[in-house]
Amino acid sequence: MKKVISKFLALVAALAVIIGLGGSMTVTRENEYKLIREFGRVSRVIDQAGLSFRIPFIQTADSLPKQILLYDLAASDVITMDKKTMMSDSYVLWRITDPLKFAQTLNSSITNAERRIDTTVYNSIKNVISSMSQNDVISGRDGELSEAIMANIGNTMEQYGIELLAVETKQLDLPADNKAAVYERMISERDKIAATYQAEGQAEAKVIQNTTDREIAISISNAQAEAAAVTAEGEAEYMRILADAYNTPERAEFYGFIRALDAARASLTGNNNTLILPGDSPIARIFMGE
Repeated sequence: MKKVISKFLALVAALAVIIGLGGSMTVTRENEYKLIREFGRVSRVIDQAGLSFRIPFIQTADSLPKQILLYDLAASDVITMDKKTMMSDSYVLWRITDPLKFAQTLNSSITNAERRIDTTVYNSIKNVISSMSQNDVISGRDGELSEAIMANIGNTMEQYGIELLAVETKQLDLPADNKAAVYERMISERDKIAATYQAEGQAEAKVIQNTTDREIAISISNAQAEAAAVTAEGEAEYMRILADAYNTPERAEFYGFIRALDAARASLTGNNNTLILPGDSPIARIFMGE
């Protein structure tokens, strides 16, 4: 009987040792922090992966995520500087950088952290958009708006041991009830701008065309004047050459004869023509043998 009791006590002792050893070991993974609490107060933080020990029944271990987390804000109305209502739907990328501060300020609660993030980010979005016109908000979707929101938040979340990595806008649109009217107004404004550019272009084209036409007219006029001067010089030179060629009575008479023949040939065109010559004509004198 004593042997049975001894074996039983040994088994109980072994189980107690196993349970004690199991309760004293804590496994920390790569993607988490371990908070070792002693009577509810955080006594130390384990931020390296591996196996560590704690005092059984006195110390407990809690886990906090170490990886980047995503929080999706609910879509909400925001008002621009020009009193236009828009719908904002955003999300936040964040992570815990100081687990001890996170535990002390937010009681290690991810839900509490998301509430703080929701309030802080929404207020920042509201403040930034309220300082911008609707057109600026729409044109700032390619990054400027997110940068302005992050700058407005600053280091506010550091007091909770949290770092906000990015605030991105999934959707920033007009309410359904006035979307069509705003789009029509924007289209009308763009049409006016296009018409203005077109009118300016046409006016500039007209100026260029008038300038070109004037330059062409001037060039043609100068060319005609030069042509007339060259023609006059040619005719003067021609008359001088004729004068030099027929400066004797014999040459002058021969020239008169040639001109008379040209005139007779020009008049004898067609059929049954009769040429009547005066008696003193050079051609008549030739026919008369003079």
